[in-house]
Amino acid sequence: MQWKKILATALSAAMLTACFTGCGGGSGQKNTSGGSDENKLVIYCPHPLSFINPLVEEFEKQSGIKVEVVAAGSGELLKRVESEKANPLGDIFWGGSLSTMKPKANLFEPYTSANEDHVQAAFKNTEGSMTRFTDIPSVIMVNTDLIGDIKVEGYEDLLNPALKGKIAMADPSKSSSAYEHLINMLYAMGNGNPDNGWDYVTKFCKNLDGKLLSGSSAVYKGVADGEYAVGCTFEEGGAKYVADGAPVKLIYMKEGVISKPDGIYIIKNAKHMENAKKFIDFITSKEAQTLITQKLHRRSVRDDVPAPNGLLEKSQIHIITDDETVVNQNKKSWLDKFKDIFTSVQ
Repeated sequence: MQWKKILATALSAAMLTACFTGCGGGSGQKNTSGGSDENKLVIYCPHPLSFINPLVEEFEKQSGIKVEVVAAGSGELLKRVESEKANPLGDIFWGGSLSTMKPKANLFEPYTSANEDHVQAAFKNTEGSMTRFTDIPSVIMVNTDLIGDIKVEGYEDLLNPALKGKIAMADPSKSSSAYEHLINMLYAMGNGNPDNGWDYVTKFCKNLDGKLLSGSSAVYKGVADGEYAVGCTFEEGGAKYVADGAPVKLIYMKEGVISKPDGIYIIKNAKHMENAKKFIDFITSKEAQTLITQKLHRRSVRDDVPAPNGLLEKSQIHIITDDETVVNQNKKSWLDKFKDIFTSVQ
């Protein structure tokens, strides 16, 4: 089977920095001459290539559709979708937390997957354009070789002076998983009131010691490679390393964990609309969702697929919730405030 192409041309330097290891060259442009173009799908995706590849290959095998993937950070890819509104070059945006994507819902096409009846009640596509495909808790990833006797059970422990400059955190304006951690911090450390969580965020930013990474993958790779002792990431980002026997472990914050679904979205006026619908139906199918849980270490949104082996049951995690309306209304102001705090404490 032909390896899928990873498009890079037309990405900014920042996007290339965020592009996951393994990104190769490509024209970055879609063939508009007709013919074979109909048998094609272009996906914008911030996921690790180790997650993307098995699913894309299986879809290609089943459908005969050629898939091209542009891999970069969710924030950078969203900017690309916005800039291409008049002439969309992508068909699917695969990834990005709902907190990141809902404010941009006008960029996406309404579609209800053929598998919606088997989606858990909490994860239904009530908006029309927001298909959920995995359930992702925020976690702290710890390098067990580096952490020594430093206790890490939650956010409060990340303020330990011994961890100054040793914490991997991505820029929440560029990484949806980092933005989810910012939300999680505000609610967990504000005891349910995000306005009361900013004192913690200020102290946390001081302990970052001026280091803010460009994308989600830089966090879990940095911890696994021993560049950082701890990192604020998402469950699957670290779970693969745990499963592979790397010297890392996942911590579910004792102050509370927000677990949010990741989404998949059809870009409005996509040129390969029918193929995009087929991909959403595939990714929400029992077969694909079982592959996701058994091989790719993510939790399914379906009601007939069990949790992945080796991951903590959600009943054992201190789950807390945010107020979706408040989060959506405050995204820009919270990102601006985080940037101001991070800049001012350096």
